This record gives sequence, C-alpha cells and structure tokens, in this order.
Amino acid sequence: MNTKFETLKADVQQIIDLIAAKNDREANNKLLEVSEKLDEMIDFAEEDEEVREITRYQVLLNQLHVKINGEEPVDGE
Repeated sequence: MNTKFETLKADVQQIIDLIAAKNDREANNKLLEVSEKLDEMIDFAEEDEEVREITRYQVLLNQLHVKINGEEPVDGE
C-alpha cells in the first residue's frame, strides 16, 4: 500500500511544481492522469484506511483543480 501512495505523493508534488512554474496546461494534464489513477485505485481498494487515504488525495486534487482553473467545481456536473 505504501508504494502506491508514495507514487501518488510524488505525482501531486509534480502538479504543485507545475502550478508554481505557471505551467497550467501541463499541471492540468498531470492532474487528470492522477485523478484517473485514483479512480482506479478506489475501485480496487480493500481496506477502509486505503479508501480514506484515496479520498484525501481526491480532495487535494479538487483543490488543485480550482487553483489551476480558477473555478469552483460544481457537484453533479
């Protein structure tokens, strides 16, 4: 389990670095890639702790999406 989350942590850091470099297009592309990984991970999660950790990353990605795109995500859209 730790290896998966270490990779996610590095991917999220890369998104943050791209935002800091004002490379929003690449940051958004990386965000979409990581978001797909999280969706896949949650489908195969077996432990509650794993689901909680994935959910934390999903919340963080939502916040980064807002930072990149300057808009609030709307639930259900």
